[in-house]
Amino acid sequence: MRLGAGGPVRNGSDGPPARLPGKPSLRRRIGTLLRFPVGVLLVSWEYMWRVTALHRSEVEGDADDLPPPLPSAFVDELTKRLVDGVGPMFHRRFSVRIHGAWLGPEALIGAMAADLNRPAPSTVAVFHKTRGEEGPARPGDEYRVQMPGPWDGPVRVLHRDPVTIRLGTLRGHLEAGQIQFAAHEAGGELRFEVEAWSRAGDWWADLLYSRLRVAKEIQFNMWVHVALGAAAIAGGRLRGGVTIETRSIPPAFCEAARHC
Repeated sequence: MRLGAGGPVRNGSDGPPARLPGKPSLRRRIGTLLRFPVGVLLVSWEYMWRVTALHRSEVEGDADDLPPPLPSAFVDELTKRLVDGVGPMFHRRFSVRIHGAWLGPEALIGAMAADLNRPAPSTVAVFHKTRGEEGPARPGDEYRVQMPGPWDGPVRVLHRDPVTIRLGTLRGHLEAGQIQFAAHEAGGELRFEVEAWSRAGDWWADLLYSRLRVAKEIQFNMWVHVALGAAAIAGGRLRGGVTIETRSIPPAFCEAARHC
């Protein structure tokens, strides 16, 4: 039996109704804005003192950049689809190459699934499991991700295989989209990648995220930390720093993506 705080266990269409958190309250929005400068200071300090090379690129994207379809088994009233968001979507890849890694792809993703907090320091992100059995992340499990600034919200595990973990946003999250952690071997090296498909969850998040761009940089810094944290878990030597590719997707493509 799956356990969770804040509502009944969902057992499909014949089970009890899902809990419906709705939009963030005014109190939460005010609290978020008050925490925002603190989050900026924390990640900016770490960003200034990082010596790892960051290779950034940003170009216009298209419909091929949309996220994978949502699995029907994990779509319900809580699901926050891409179409529920506001503004452009950003498709981002954060990738690292690890030479002489002690762990292979399956062992690395297994270690991350066992503790999603392990790749990132607590100043960047903290995962609190709110629904699901104790132990590794499994499809259907839910987490509340606490981050600096506005990036604090619920997610659900949509997919898990030996080399991949994919999460999707739920109602109450300040973003709409999906995030994936994946590992594979190529050219005698271990490759780890964070892939994010996200747009602002509502108009005020859009202001902070894609208009002022400060919150976008907080998200950027967080996933860089996770990529570096995964490399540290794997062991070996980081080669070539972190490569970050960003593709901006017009809102029209997002509005048409009812399956994502």
